[in-house]
Amino acid sequence: MNWKFSLKRHGADQKKKTKKREWFDAIIFAVIAATLIRVFFIEAYTIPSGSMEKSLLIGDYLFVSKVNYGARIPMTPVAFPFAHHSMPVTGTKAYWDGVQWKYRRLPGFSDIKRNDVVVFNLPVGDTVALENQEPSYYNLVSQMGWSAVHSQYTITSRPVDKRENIIKRCIGIPGDIVSMSAGVVSVDGKKEPLKNTGKMPYRIQFKTTNVNFEVFKELGFTVSEMQELNASTYIVYATLEMIAELKKFDFIKSADLEVKSDAVDDGDLFPLDPHRKWNIDNFGPIKIPAKGLTVQLDSNTMPLYYRAIRTYEGNKVEKKGGSWYINDKPAASYTFKMNYYWMMGDNRHNSTDSRYWGFVPEDHIVGKALFIWMSWDKEASFFHKIRWDRLLRGIK
Repeated sequence: MNWKFSLKRHGADQKKKTKKREWFDAIIFAVIAATLIRVFFIEAYTIPSGSMEKSLLIGDYLFVSKVNYGARIPMTPVAFPFAHHSMPVTGTKAYWDGVQWKYRRLPGFSDIKRNDVVVFNLPVGDTVALENQEPSYYNLVSQMGWSAVHSQYTITSRPVDKRENIIKRCIGIPGDIVSMSAGVVSVDGKKEPLKNTGKMPYRIQFKTTNVNFEVFKELGFTVSEMQELNASTYIVYATLEMIAELKKFDFIKSADLEVKSDAVDDGDLFPLDPHRKWNIDNFGPIKIPAKGLTVQLDSNTMPLYYRAIRTYEGNKVEKKGGSWYINDKPAASYTFKMNYYWMMGDNRHNSTDSRYWGFVPEDHIVGKALFIWMSWDKEASFFHKIRWDRLLRGIK
């Protein structure tokens, strides 16, 4: 008798799930599974700007591997699924920074190598002027002053893993010495010419003012970006291959690389040091910090490494009476705790990169760009919106 009663009760507990409950469970499972895949394996990104042209084009959609360099454990674990730092429509925070975990990373397949195309969090994205995010908050303060910036803009701060995602090419790895002269990068004293897919500015002179600009479109030039100096002279952004093809036309008088003189001071480049008169074509040399590297602290090194020591590695840094103090102790030298990288865009004169904000710390690295799964040209006609020749193309 008791056995029958127990059997009946057990059957009552096994009620069939309602359709709503089944849908709810399925959605929860899908969200959790998709979040785990995005965090630990692979994530989709889109290219919003031309800073990597022509390696990557505006409208390219790509997959980024988290496993190549090792997946980063979330540092801000309480966040809305599928949103980065802001909620769609409302623009409010998509995370709660009341809980912050220390930087940790799972083992990866390889270290970051020179010329890898890497996605990372913007190093100077820790503080943001929401209404004017280009240039960085720090450049705004340098140009306008702290009070003016804070009175005109809404200022917010973001944790490391919720800073803007950026994609660039790795030029220098930990311990490298990077410099640039006349638009050509050198690493450890060896010149590293721009990839064939990278763009530089060229001064083009025509033999006639009667020019068919459709020729430029067919060769891959963005005509809207061409800067007219006079009726027969333009500044264009192009690869070496594009310039070589252009020179074959008889209406071209000359096509020469247009770079800045080393006497020009751009004034807004890293490390914002008045004693370093650098520009986007001429800078350095700069030694990239490496984990375990010790540097002497003086008036020459501190402009380069102050932010890394203070902001990225979390130390209290002060100067008292001509001497440097770290965490309230006199310091003549400092040993770095993390590895750092130097990142630059392939479209060298249309890229905000390490030339402007310096080193990229290892805890900012998101992943390695693998391949393009879709490419959409919003400027093209309806039947040519999809760039079929770019689909499933590997990123080099």
